Amino acid sequence: MGIRKKANKNPPVLSHEFVIQNHADIVSCVAMVFLLGLMFEVTSKFAVLFITVQYNVTISTNEGPEETAVNHFHHGIKDLATVFFYMLVAIIMHAIIQEYVLDKINRKKHFSKTKHSKFNESGQLSAFYFFSFGWGASILLSENFLSNPVTLWEGYPHTLMPFQMKFYFICQLSYWLHALPELYFQKTKKEDIPRQLVYISLYLVHIAGAYILNLNRLCLVLLVLHYFIELLFHVSRLVYFSNENRQMGFTIWAVLFVLARLLTLSLSVLTVGFGLANTETQGFDLSAGNFNILFVRITVLAAICLTQAFMMWKFINFQLRRWREHAQAQTLKKKQAPSKNKPKKDRVNGVNGVNHGTESPKARKEKSS
Repeated sequence: MGIRKKANKNPPVLSHEFVIQNHADIVSCVAMVFLLGLMFEVTSKFAVLFITVQYNVTISTNEGPEETAVNHFHHGIKDLATVFFYMLVAIIMHAIIQEYVLDKINRKKHFSKTKHSKFNESGQLSAFYFFSFGWGASILLSENFLSNPVTLWEGYPHTLMPFQMKFYFICQLSYWLHALPELYFQKTKKEDIPRQLVYISLYLVHIAGAYILNLNRLCLVLLVLHYFIELLFHVSRLVYFSNENRQMGFTIWAVLFVLARLLTLSLSVLTVGFGLANTETQGFDLSAGNFNILFVRITVLAAICLTQAFMMWKFINFQLRRWREHAQAQTLKKKQAPSKNKPKKDRVNGVNGVNHGTESPKARKEKSS
């Protein structure tokens, strides 16, 4: 009987529930097909397109007594295959973090359904933001983009990238693409899907746009700044779920969020509005990767400004909702305090004989006489 009961719980093969429960194993098998393709000479050329970074360019430099070869990379249509493979890797990593970290914490804490979904979202994004922030900051330091901000627009178009930078953008696109099927795998509520689709689309459009337009240096700086602020928010939310009295992180995040929006607009206007507008490489040349024309610059600035305005609007609504909920909680506490004292007064009135509504008819006759 016990075996039959267990067998009945297993969903039918290739059903929706079966795919959702076993999606990590299915995706792992697909990824293994590409890895096994490297072992055979016939399929290795095809598998390399998916696994390794494409469009390698070797440049020799004369630094020192000997010539040294430096490998750089540019973007192309073959990057779509690489993005697809690392999207599969992102799905597998998502499932590992969910099963071996977040689910174990959820079982101990016994969160409600609402907190459960928010905890999973913040847990996954905290891991990604922490990894992306650390990796992006190391690239900025190694390439000296922070110490010399002129390099953000000097020498445009920046068609050639070091391996770390190109692989960073491949991983960013792969992660945000993997978030689309995860809406199905994680059984996201219908009311939450539009919100998540909006911010996933914003990430994909901005990162892919900067990657194609060779604005990768500016994009890297803005991503590192943005990921730090988002990391602070989701870590603060995780701390809040463990102890609701700890809300200091949200206050720090609110201040830094506004400063980050101002800094993002300043860097964007400085790089696109002034830096690229004054460079010698003006014009549109698709083969050379040069998109430095007025229309493109205005479009880029408009996209960044509208996104920052949208984020500020969402931020203001979020803060107003928090203040409104806090005010409602305070008024409820004030109403509950006097209501607790009322029964005591009634009891005192009844003892002292002030409440004559409870007197017997005989006592009333005696008083009237």
